Amino acid sequence: MAKKQGSGRGVRGAGKAKAKAPSKPAAKPTARKAAPSTAAAKPQPAPIAYKPREARALMRGTRQSPYKMRLVIDQIRHKSVNEALALLAFSKKHAALQIAKVLKSAVANAEQAARMENTTVDVDALWVKYAVINEGTKMKRWTPAAMGRATPVLKRTSHVDIVVAERPEGR
Repeated sequence: MAKKQGSGRGVRGAGKAKAKAPSKPAAKPTARKAAPSTAAAKPQPAPIAYKPREARALMRGTRQSPYKMRLVIDQIRHKSVNEALALLAFSKKHAALQIAKVLKSAVANAEQAARMENTTVDVDALWVKYAVINEGTKMKRWTPAAMGRATPVLKRTSHVDIVVAERPEGR
């Protein structure tokens, strides 16, 4: 069967010609004027006398759900290290043991960093500056269910991240 010639379908050049919009002229590059150097006019800031030292400890893949661990870590955030360790020692939660390990490791890291710099660190002046629980990888397991089916079980893990720092004098 032959196609109709007047329908415009299947025939080359039978459609209406599209009108092209005139193209915009290329924008001229604008040169920015360099600001005069005012480095000599501004006085240099005085060096900071106190620089608080920080130390970090991280435990990855802790076998407990992040929700349960966050209940404990919320209690110690922004407290002194001694107070935080005392809270963790008397907590009944299993997460307290894992968090206490990480906190002790962060304190040891602070002492090690001070030893490397030939300075001293006052452990009593350390405080928990940053403490967070992130979600780790989920182990996917299966458990039997009714009528020969299987139901997924997600075994959740957590990442514990703690930063301790020295409190500035006068606080």
